[in-house]
Order: sequence, then structure tokens, then C-alpha cells
Amino acid sequence: MSEIGFYHLTRTPLVQALPRLLGRVLGTGGRAFILCGDLDRAKALDAALWTATDPDWLPHGMAGGENDALQPILIGTVDIAPGNGARFLFLVDGASSALLPGYDRVLDLFDGADDAAVAAARGRWSAAKAAGHALAYWQQGPSGWAKKG
Repeated sequence: MSEIGFYHLTRTPLVQALPRLLGRVLGTGGRAFILCGDLDRAKALDAALWTATDPDWLPHGMAGGENDALQPILIGTVDIAPGNGARFLFLVDGASSALLPGYDRVLDLFDGADDAAVAAARGRWSAAKAAGHALAYWQQGPSGWAKKG
């Protein structure tokens, strides 16, 4: 089973929090797949990652290209095994995956200011718990992420 971390965004929006988390993955030599709820969000994250300042370089591409295997980070909207061999899955905008066991670590990021997003995250937590995944809850605090459960 996968280790799933639920990341409750309370201080910064996704486009500011995601680059730091991806930087940590790349820092370990890992590869990531970001599964978005829709194409507009995927395109917006693609643009945001090119202009991120912390870290200032996040090499990535949109999934489905001829160079997927070369990309340390892929962004997509289809729940597929990514062509870059990612072991880290980032779920944004309520996206879910039937391929969770194929990843070492899953990060489910949700907006704490959006009541519907929080309720949906609770539903995903319950389903993941029932499926036997190891779960952790992280919340943004004054000095970064704090593990709450």
C-alpha cells in the first residue's frame, strides 16, 4: 500500500506551496507526477513551475509528450502510469487515482479555505483508510508544514 499524505493548505495557494514540495522530491533524486482535475489547472501549474523562485529550477513537462521519460516532473489530467517512472504522485483539485499502489508516496493537496475541498478531502481520507493505506495529515503552520496525524 502507498503512504498518503494529506496536505491542508492554510497559508499559501497551491502555486506557491507545490514548488517547495516538488523541490524536496527532486532533491532526493525522485520523480513526480502531478495529476490535476482539469486541463486549465494543468496548464496554469505548468506556467507557474517555470517561474517558481523557491526552488528556482523545476524541470518538467506536460504528460503525453515524446520526451516524457526524460522529465523529472510530469503534469497531466489522465490517471495513467506516467512515462517518467514517477514514484511520487501529487493529487490537486480533488483529483483521485486508481493507481495509488503504484507509487511510493502520494501527496493530496487541498485548499483549506474551500469548504467543499475540505469535505472532499475528508471523503478521500476515509476511502484511503478503508483501503488500508498508511495516512498522514499535514497542515501549514507559521514555520512550514506540521504533521498533525
